[in-house]
Amino acid sequence: MQGLADRARELGKILQQRRFSVVTAESCTGGGIARLLTDEPGASSWFERGFVTYSNLSKEEMLGVPRSLLETHGAVSEEVVLAMARGALAHSNGDVSISVSGVAG
Repeated sequence: MQGLADRARELGKILQQRRFSVVTAESCTGGGIARLLTDEPGASSWFERGFVTYSNLSKEEMLGVPRSLLETHGAVSEEVVLAMARGALAHSNGDVSISVSGVAG
């Protein structure tokens, strides 16, 4: 876990230096990435918001992921993760996004 915290700290420094903010779009991690990032001191200056979209319906409603994409490729696919990342940016004031989907467990 320390390695992940170190990476979160590094990311925060880079974002702060560039005056960028990050938004997360998570499925199987259930907000774990957002938690890791916001545990860092000063995260409020570079963390914009996080979306936890565990269900396909939430991916559609909150991030605008097309149902046809979910039906064709499945929630655990590169196509859907990219759509989640784009949707997170479109539905926030973030400059960069982190998106993840996968099989829990």
